[in-house]
Amino acid sequence: MIENYLQAALKALIYEVSVFPKPGLVDPLDNSTHPDMTVFTFIDSSFSLEKYFLEVSKTAAQFRGKDLRDLFYQIRPLGIQAEKDMYAATKGVNTHKGAIFSLGIVLAASVYSKSLKTENILTVVKKMMKGIVTRDLENKKNFQTAGEIQFEKYRLTGIRGQAEAGFPIVSCFALPFFNKRKGSLNDRLLDTLLLIARHNPDSNLIKRAGNPDVIEKVNSQIDEYFDLGGSQSQAGRKQLEKINNYFNRFNLSLGGAADMLILTIYFALIEKNI
Repeated sequence: MIENYLQAALKALIYEVSVFPKPGLVDPLDNSTHPDMTVFTFIDSSFSLEKYFLEVSKTAAQFRGKDLRDLFYQIRPLGIQAEKDMYAATKGVNTHKGAIFSLGIVLAASVYSKSLKTENILTVVKKMMKGIVTRDLENKKNFQTAGEIQFEKYRLTGIRGQAEAGFPIVSCFALPFFNKRKGSLNDRLLDTLLLIARHNPDSNLIKRAGNPDVIEKVNSQIDEYFDLGGSQSQAGRKQLEKINNYFNRFNLSLGGAADMLILTIYFALIEKNI
């Protein structure tokens, strides 16, 4: 079963970068607002994380503690090393830092739970991440990362809040939507990405824009995209071009939404909905 988890984790990274055309993200057509990256950068990065996934799996399989928060703190140093391996593979480019955090947690929860059901795995995630917002953000004095600064300024809990809540954007919105969506795999994943972006106050987007006001502007464009039929209609495709042009014009990115798409793909793979 562990092999299934490992394959799903690696596939999720490769599938995500393969989806096109993604506004504000790297895909096979272009690198959008990321001039220092290409699809090949993401492939190199993905394979550099194989060792990390294996070590996380072994740690989770051997964990015998009663407090699952201890499991998170056992895999956290592995994530720090994985970031170094990623940077070595990409020559200093941050391709998967967010995914190292979120997918590492989900992978550990999967192995520990020995389940192929999303609900069971996310129950373990909640136990692993209980109190992370308080420990990492509310008790912190020196705010440095984009997520930390946005918590200080806007009280946005970012990826830590999502993890502590069991990634509700994935379980409540993205995965049910993807499972019901019709069309090619690429189009289903593309529309799922836009749905995630609609419900996710993306820290990457806010960082690039300089304030959270950008969320409302992007959401209105995404609403129009779905009102026009999404990827299933010509009008929806034209709206997607407008969204992409908007992102390119203002140098915006949906990196946080991409991380949530990776988790969605992971769960769809282990539940055999892909």
